[in-house]
Amino acid sequence: MKAIFDLVSRECSKTVTNSYSTSFSLATKMLAPSIRQDIYNIYGFVRFADEIVDTFHDYDKEKLFQDFEGDLYKAIDSKISLNPILNSFQETVHKYSIDKELYDSFMDSMRLDLHKSEYLTMEEYKQYIYGSADVVGLMCLKVFVKGDQKKYDELKESAMSLGSAFQKVNFLRDLKADYEDLSRSYFPNVDLSELNEVNKEQIIKEIEDDFHKGLKGIAHLPVEAKFGVYTAYIYYRKLLQKLKRIPSLEIRKRRVRVPNYEKAGLLCKSYISYRLNLI
Repeated sequence: MKAIFDLVSRECSKTVTNSYSTSFSLATKMLAPSIRQDIYNIYGFVRFADEIVDTFHDYDKEKLFQDFEGDLYKAIDSKISLNPILNSFQETVHKYSIDKELYDSFMDSMRLDLHKSEYLTMEEYKQYIYGSADVVGLMCLKVFVKGDQKKYDELKESAMSLGSAFQKVNFLRDLKADYEDLSRSYFPNVDLSELNEVNKEQIIKEIEDDFHKGLKGIAHLPVEAKFGVYTAYIYYRKLLQKLKRIPSLEIRKRRVRVPNYEKAGLLCKSYISYRLNLI
């Protein structure tokens, strides 16, 4: 029965989420059960595409990416795929009428990671951020508002800002791996080999502006999504606070983390704020 295959596909996406990101999986668990699985389905899709361009160095990444992209569009056209991750993703795409432009833009940014190593202009940088992060936030927003186009349009800018903030925090946290291991430099007009406090403060100011805009949208999310998204917001804000306290030279040498005991504390903090309607 296809129902069994669909169930297995959804479980695969959930497993991918739980295996690759303890932080994102924790935030997803704080979403209402009615929308939780669809966020797993979106994460599974974006994680697999990202893994191809970031980690499969001993394989023909371009060929793997082309195959994955071809299978993506076949899955959406046919409403089925023997790739369980794509099978679950297409289910969510059709369920919420997720715009083709969103996953097209995501794949465009992932394709850039196959060859592009520097983003020299703000236009290039913003376009990459839009495709790699903003559209992921927008796909999730489609789920959060359950396809309500009016609500989606109202919260679109905030969702994009929050996606940008999360991505830029990741860039700053993963600076060592991106620059030294993958030879990538995302921030324009910043020499990462000589990252200084001035550059660091400029980047952090940009992220804080994105967080400010994103928080405004969280307050207006449907109840099913608000606590989960706020949990992710609190976690990434904590990461940014840690990065602010670390000298720029240190950021280039190690990856900053939030220990599990701190995550538990952040979860309690976000729950109290949520229950007291302080968001």
